Amino acid sequence: MSEKKVSILTAFKTIIWPRRKLVFIGLLLIVISKAASFVAPMSLKYLMDDIIPNKDLAFLKILVLVVGVAIFIQAITSFLLTKILSVQAQFLISELRAQVQKKVLSLPIRFFDNEKSGALVSRIMSDVEGVRNLIGTGLVQLVGGTITAIVSLILLLRISVEMTLFTLIPLAIFAVIALKAFKIIRPIFRKRGKINAEVKGRLTETLGGIRVIKGFNAEAQEQKVFESGVNELFLNVKKSLTATAFMTSSSTFLIGIATTGIMGIGGYKIMTDELSIGNFLTFTFLLGLMIAPIVQMSNIGSQLTEALAGLDRTEELMNKTAEFDEKDRTIILDDIKGEIEFNNVSFAYEEDKNVLHNISFKAKSGDVIALVGSSGSGKSTIAGLSATFLNPKSGTISIDGKDISKVNLNSFRKHLGVVLQDEFLFEGSIRDNILFPRPEATNEELYLAIKAAYVNEFTDRFEEGLDTLIGERGVKLSGGQRQRIAIARAILANPKILILDEATSNLDTESEALIQKSLATLTEGRTTFVIAHRLSTIKKANQILVIENGSIAEQGTHEELIAKEGRYYNLFTYQARI
Repeated sequence: MSEKKVSILTAFKTIIWPRRKLVFIGLLLIVISKAASFVAPMSLKYLMDDIIPNKDLAFLKILVLVVGVAIFIQAITSFLLTKILSVQAQFLISELRAQVQKKVLSLPIRFFDNEKSGALVSRIMSDVEGVRNLIGTGLVQLVGGTITAIVSLILLLRISVEMTLFTLIPLAIFAVIALKAFKIIRPIFRKRGKINAEVKGRLTETLGGIRVIKGFNAEAQEQKVFESGVNELFLNVKKSLTATAFMTSSSTFLIGIATTGIMGIGGYKIMTDELSIGNFLTFTFLLGLMIAPIVQMSNIGSQLTEALAGLDRTEELMNKTAEFDEKDRTIILDDIKGEIEFNNVSFAYEEDKNVLHNISFKAKSGDVIALVGSSGSGKSTIAGLSATFLNPKSGTISIDGKDISKVNLNSFRKHLGVVLQDEFLFEGSIRDNILFPRPEATNEELYLAIKAAYVNEFTDRFEEGLDTLIGERGVKLSGGQRQRIAIARAILANPKILILDEATSNLDTESEALIQKSLATLTEGRTTFVIAHRLSTIKKANQILVIENGSIAEQGTHEELIAKEGRYYNLFTYQARI
């Protein structure tokens, strides 16, 4: 399938046209600036042909004053152009970054399973930067340069048709070369964005996993991987530099030919009195005014090509279907009891490779449902489906009798709380992390959650207490401390449905004893899904589901399953012996 590319017309409609007033002001300023730039070269004719031969001092003063005013106008318009358009371009970049980040956060969990976080950071931060060349001075200079070139051409033709036509031949050749070069450069820029994202993604992973890297003495290995990535980036940049260098050298050569020809033709015309010295100098300066924007256009063209390549990749993200875009999710849940039912639910991460097969069970409001079984049996997938992180391939899941596939996700997830095995904590203080789901919570509510999860048992020993900074991902805390903060966060969120995925796996025996008490508080009156390898933590569950190979092998309470002496009995007695 061919990749959809953002055309200059699309960019014009979505980015430039909504800001047409500012762009129009920019164009007006550049027209004034370019008009002022013609004053100096046009005055040369009068200086050389009239003022100097006639020694007209009064006219000289007027001419110097006019040229000085024109230069001042150019300086003022240049400042205003930067002030208005460049600032607006940076504002647009920040606006686009916010839009792309908002879009990325709205995408389903399965999208993030296949993407590196560092690569996404690169796409959000870097891909939109080229837009400054669309709304900033780049596009305006392109238009202004075109106006300058056309006006210069008309004035040049008035001075000498022969000399002007001679210069147009190398310029036409240069235009053909530039157009072909842009076709080559755009895919290179597009690929550069992808390589850049991959390299940044790997670097982010490397820095995040520094303990594992040092633990396995793998610094050299990671260095090779990174070197390989930056080398690929270098080769890409090299390609684009080669193309732009070819354009630059072509322009230098062809303009050199034009200049040499003008010297010969102009010199001959002056000697035969067909051209005055003033007209020759004016022609030379006007030629510079015509050629400069044409050469500049090749540079601006590269910038616009880079901007469109970045927009191509941004558009890819913006066109992805968000979780909340599904039009049939119309049911709004203002309040819920928390009754969840699975009816013949099957699920597959890959086509024709089901990891769950016809799962059926009912969790009543306030029930604790324990999911046990070997690793990879499908326990976390059932939890993910319950949390709406995943959608079933077939069958239905209902919440309070309503099909969950038709329920608005925001209205469901405000009643949801999760405590994961590898709990994620944000860089900042312990207080910030606990308050994360409810920043507006009162101090009383905060301290109740802290006491219930026994967080105060270790924060009281810290000099800064709750304001202790925990480092990236809570690296300054032990596993048990991180887990208790995560449980306090869930208690403060006060959800109706709770997912506990190996919530006690990182705890030592002492911490686990404390957490068991807090979990009893946390699960009270809430529909809770508990995934645990330690079967001692789930004895009091209302219903235990033994999951094997994506199916429910056994179902019942602890006592019922022990009496059956089946798979659960074997697991429990094996752990009891250890």
